[in-house]
Amino acid sequence: MRRTGALAAEVLIAACGQVRAGMTTDAIDRFVHDAAVAAGAYPSPLGYRGYPKSVCTSVNEVICHGIPDSRRLAPGDIVNIDVTVYREGVHGDTSVTLMIGEVDEHSRRLVAETRVALHEGIGAVQAGAAVSDIGRAIQNHAWRHSLGVVREFIGHGVGTEFHSGLQVPHYYDRRHSTVLGEGMTFTIEPMLTLGSPEAAMWDDGWTAVTVDGRRTAQFEHTLACTADGAEILTRTPAGECAHDLFTEPVG
Repeated sequence: MRRTGALAAEVLIAACGQVRAGMTTDAIDRFVHDAAVAAGAYPSPLGYRGYPKSVCTSVNEVICHGIPDSRRLAPGDIVNIDVTVYREGVHGDTSVTLMIGEVDEHSRRLVAETRVALHEGIGAVQAGAAVSDIGRAIQNHAWRHSLGVVREFIGHGVGTEFHSGLQVPHYYDRRHSTVLGEGMTFTIEPMLTLGSPEAAMWDDGWTAVTVDGRRTAQFEHTLACTADGAEILTRTPAGECAHDLFTEPVG
């Protein structure tokens, strides 16, 4: 899991380094696909429940699972790039929201606070804690900054399966009382919104968007629960991740 998580981080960092205004999301998909295959991995999204591409690219009001296409990124856009790779029998799953060119202040705040919200959730992880503690930490941070928390899409167990049975909501619900144990591996991937957190689905069956058309951001890591905290698995061996390297607009 450490090695595959590190590869996911490396592929995501490399893809982010290519992103510029005028680039199509299809071009991002081709880059991610080729980088994964060159490293001896399989891009996990490709063919998963019929998903047609190797990466998810979610632009502006798209909450998650945006399908790459001929759309060109424009200055002022924000885009989430969600990379998952499969190698050595396990999956590593990570995503980052990039800002393209000059981005409005509301979008900058959304992206920055969503990044912080992820780390608030990570800070709630330790053996003996409840899954609901993660959601409470994320929700409290989002609400302090008047941001919505998407409820329809949540973190999940990950390992030999892309999505295993563990559910990790990003909002507080005491019914999610599963106790975390050492060695459990899962994602935390909050999706926060500037407006309503309600989601609608496009006819393609994948693309989820905010009902009011306002922007949304997401950050994701794959984690392992430890006795006294969480180990972030989707970092390079040098400890790098796209979240830390791409805090300013690109392209």
